[in-house]
Amino acid sequence: MANAVKTIGVLTSGGDAPGMNAAIRAVVREGLANGCTVKGIRRGYSGLLEEEIIDMDAHSVSDIISRGGTILQTARCPEFVQPEVQKKAAGILKDHGIDGLVVIGGDGSYRGAQKLSHYGINTIGLPGTIDLDIACTEYTIGFDTAVNTAMEAIDKVRDTSTSHERCSIVEVMGRGAGYIALWCGIANGAEDVLLPEKYNYDEQELVNHIISGRKHGKQHHIIINAEGIGHSTSMAKRIEAATGIETRATILGHMQRGGSPTCKDRVYASTMGALAADLLCEGKTNRVVGYQHGEFVDVDIDEALAMTKGLDEYQVKICQSLGNAY
Repeated sequence: MANAVKTIGVLTSGGDAPGMNAAIRAVVREGLANGCTVKGIRRGYSGLLEEEIIDMDAHSVSDIISRGGTILQTARCPEFVQPEVQKKAAGILKDHGIDGLVVIGGDGSYRGAQKLSHYGINTIGLPGTIDLDIACTEYTIGFDTAVNTAMEAIDKVRDTSTSHERCSIVEVMGRGAGYIALWCGIANGAEDVLLPEKYNYDEQELVNHIISGRKHGKQHHIIINAEGIGHSTSMAKRIEAATGIETRATILGHMQRGGSPTCKDRVYASTMGALAADLLCEGKTNRVVGYQHGEFVDVDIDEALAMTKGLDEYQVKICQSLGNAY
């Protein structure tokens, strides 16, 4: 075990997620409560390389728990895979007296934290992603807010789709993971859900399902399409041509990343942030905070990155069966 830290740095990396501010606030205030100095790093690893490092106190995180996004901003940093860049970043942290770092982000962010630990920086990762696609945890910061945002939008689309007797394709986020689409499929009672992990690209099957529904008196047809499949607008045109039923596409896009976080995202992110600070103050490093079987836990980053995660097969099954009313 490494030595307990004296100065904690915190950054957000990759895509933003509602609840990141709650996690930042918890890291800062729990770190201060443990007698540490805390510094914020703007714009993720890119900002670290540019030494965009600021002092943080209890007041600097006042009134942010209810705000979406991240007050520290975030950015992608493709060059961070290079060993010389990782070594430079570790040197910058040491120059600023930062011996412990909390990284809030996804698997790519964890890999950066893993490398920094090899250069003597105590690192703890927090799962910050709306995609719920981190294998070592059943919860990721931002998913609950994002899926509720999508669910409410789809409810609204269904209202107008029913009024006009349309087919509606609603595209939700999830480039490689279909969790938002799957959960909305169940929560919204969608007739079809297209998941990156499962979709067979058989549009004729969709067409047949839409036509069958119309014959049985269905006044609308909701297709939830994951971002990883995409092409919702062109798909809508093809389906309309094949069925003769007016078909519209709605792409929810980055609205799913924004907005005030739900109670769950605030409480879970706060708990994870505080635990990350506590772990650093105990001298732990190269760990990831997660949520498993009703408890907050910490897992070795190397083990976490070796894990794989798939969709719940039973949920996939009932998503289809519950959406079929004919």
